[in-house]
Amino acid sequence: MLSLVDLHKRFGKVIALDGAGFNVEPGRIVGFLGPNGAGKTTAMRCVFGLVEPDSGTVTWNGRPITHTERLVFGYMPEERGLYPKMKIGEQLTYFGRLSGLSRSDAAAEAATWLERLGLTERTLSKLEELSHGNQQRVQLAASLVHKPRLAVLDEPFAGLDPIGVEAMADIIRSLADSGMGVVFSSHQLDLVEDVCQDVVIIDHGRVMVSGTLNDLKDRSEHLHLEVTVDGRVWDPQLADAIHAGNSRESNRYLVDRDVDLTDILERASAEGTVTKFSVEPPRLSDIFREAVQR
Repeated sequence: MLSLVDLHKRFGKVIALDGAGFNVEPGRIVGFLGPNGAGKTTAMRCVFGLVEPDSGTVTWNGRPITHTERLVFGYMPEERGLYPKMKIGEQLTYFGRLSGLSRSDAAAEAATWLERLGLTERTLSKLEELSHGNQQRVQLAASLVHKPRLAVLDEPFAGLDPIGVEAMADIIRSLADSGMGVVFSSHQLDLVEDVCQDVVIIDHGRVMVSGTLNDLKDRSEHLHLEVTVDGRVWDPQLADAIHAGNSRESNRYLVDRDVDLTDILERASAEGTVTKFSVEPPRLSDIFREAVQR
């Protein structure tokens, strides 16, 4: 298990981490979320020694992380970390060897990942010759070619088309199914909700909420309400309701769990025919909004 405990990091006057901490367990997928500048990338870099925290600990199975432990980690940075003029097959083999695989094993794993990602025909292509989405696929393969026990993925879905997103999500699920711990960051909250089991939301360097997705929904003080009357948007006009987005047919609101739903339904009915009255647990986007309201 990966454990980050009470991490603090300051860059000059900027506080990047302010006591942040969470765990990543084997076979679990953690969605690591937060606004831009919240501290996500800094925390991920601490795992790999790319950033040294001012205080706090990062451990693997209860022990300090050394170079040996990091050989069983896979890291996909948000920035492109590959060689643009190097052929992608050679590149993946090279990264596999850096992580301790023999030449033959590294070449075999590289071929396996290129086939899995639909890039076999581009094995001899230089990275710079690929589309942004295919470069992203190669970046993922580079982080996994050595068969790590932990994957840390920073914005793995960036730049992918819907088919690519679906394929990437399936790969992440399969990694967890194989027993690997996975932590990834993303701003695509609907996608995170569909893929992850655990959620950590960070803001201003502090973990605001963490837990399983189901637990976070149960612990939320709000419910998700949608109402339409005569097929048109209807506003419940509640003083403490939080607007949570809209579509052509309805507005979405976060309302307190103890709100009088019968009263809302009666008031809506007085305005016309209620064509939609939906009350659900909050979505991940709602939980995120609650956690980082500024």
